[in-house]
Amino acid sequence: MNAFTTSQLAGIAAAIDARDRELRDELEQSGKKRYLDLAGSVHDTGDEAAATELIDMQHALIQRHLAELREIEVARGRLAAGTIDECEERLMANQVAVRCIDCQGRFESNRPHEARSSM
Repeated sequence: MNAFTTSQLAGIAAAIDARDRELRDELEQSGKKRYLDLAGSVHDTGDEAAATELIDMQHALIQRHLAELREIEVARGRLAAGTIDECEERLMANQVAVRCIDCQGRFESNRPHEARSSM
């Protein structure tokens, strides 16, 4: 377990806040795109299909952003509780990751039934 300095903790918090703002800005921009804007007012079935595909991809991106925002809230909770000092490398690379690569490998090897896809 590594103990972080006040400066490092502030840097981690700043990185979390910056990513939060970035995601929220992207979500705000995605809300401004409309089906008619994508398909055009005079359209054919090809335009409709392309617009539908773009909307579906936008919905998937929105879901990914919302999941990451939830991870950010969890990371903020760990930061506030002082329980973030388990993997310094993980935090410097990705402030919302729960485990670094080494810890994730150990986690998966201890839980082989949970780590493998059922497909």
